[in-house]
Amino acid sequence: MKIGLIQYSPEWENKKENKIKISRLLENQNGVSLFILPELTLTGFTMKSGEFCEPGDGESFEYFSLLALNKNAHVLAGIIEKDGSKIYNTMLHINPEGELVNKYRKIHPFTYSTEDKYYSGGEKTVVTQIEEWMTGLSICYDLRFPELYRIYGKARTELMVDIANWPVARIEHWRTLLKARAIENQCYVAGVNRVGSDPKLNYNGYSSLFDPMGDEIICAVDSEEVLIAEIDIETVNSVREKFPFLQDIKLL
Repeated sequence: MKIGLIQYSPEWENKKENKIKISRLLENQNGVSLFILPELTLTGFTMKSGEFCEPGDGESFEYFSLLALNKNAHVLAGIIEKDGSKIYNTMLHINPEGELVNKYRKIHPFTYSTEDKYYSGGEKTVVTQIEEWMTGLSICYDLRFPELYRIYGKARTELMVDIANWPVARIEHWRTLLKARAIENQCYVAGVNRVGSDPKLNYNGYSSLFDPMGDEIICAVDSEEVLIAEIDIETVNSVREKFPFLQDIKLL
């Protein structure tokens, strides 16, 4: 399967401009099965959740749905979702027909940045199917909690995805944890981060894809670009057959 990691610098809290930027980045990108965009794709990591929230089928969904339809691709993208009285940091999975397949609500709001005051935490892990790939979903700070990914590993997901706004100051944590999640669960791990800056932080990307042995396949630093790579499900099967470590999990 060919996947595209979309690393870009969102205009702060400007959904309209960011739709234009993304569309331009993808203008000549065809033949890709899955596009993955950063956390809170169209706003950046804003704490004005009440101002920018919308229903799961709102204007942002409509934009990503049309994008999926036009590119004949699955899309994973982040929105600020309002559901009743609660607001969530949410990832949408939209299929090539433009239909919502699944949504994942960030389980671990980033308390260090007071995210927990403006967003409710999700309560469910989500494994979604993209072509033949069982794919575990996560968002940014979730990456620090290996028990989430162990659940996905026990479910034998072949791909795990983390979308993020992960700053320069802790970027080595991002890189190390992505690699660790791939090694310990013997699967591909795709991490999609932003670049640029917001009013508080700077970001240098390091969007990356690791294979089931923990080898880095692609990575980009500081640039706005679409990173394209092929992943092979037989590689996952082969590694797990040769090194059947997942069968020996005892505590979960």
